[in-house]
Amino acid sequence: MSFPVIASATEEEVRSGEIGKRLRQFNYSFVGEYPEVRPIRLNARDAAGKVVGGLRAVVAFHWLRVEVLWVDEPMRGQGLGSRLLREAEGAAKDMGAHSAALETFEWQAPAFYTKQGYEEVARIDGYVQNFYLTLMKKSLRA
Repeated sequence: MSFPVIASATEEEVRSGEIGKRLRQFNYSFVGEYPEVRPIRLNARDAAGKVVGGLRAVVAFHWLRVEVLWVDEPMRGQGLGSRLLREAEGAAKDMGAHSAALETFEWQAPAFYTKQGYEEVARIDGYVQNFYLTLMKKSLRA
């Protein structure tokens, strides 16, 4: 018996989404059909049009998964991060999401997310040097 050869996926293979489609079909046999993964991409611009913040997330399995939330240093503490997060949560709810989850490093923003109603559900100590990585979640139900 010969073993399959492992190689980098081609651009066409990635673009086709075939692996994701196959995984979804497998998942459907357990949890039924659910909407495809949908992105949420938000940018905040100042009066000159410069990007001063942004959020990248996806909605999958009826969960909002925040991947990146960034606010330019001079804009921090003015509510922009909260506004971006609320906007993403609202869009996710409109897409059928009932909860949100994210990961953040100890030096990033766990306290910020706690203020936004997120709770820590897991932690990996020493993930980067002596810093932890935390998984946080929040219900989006009223």
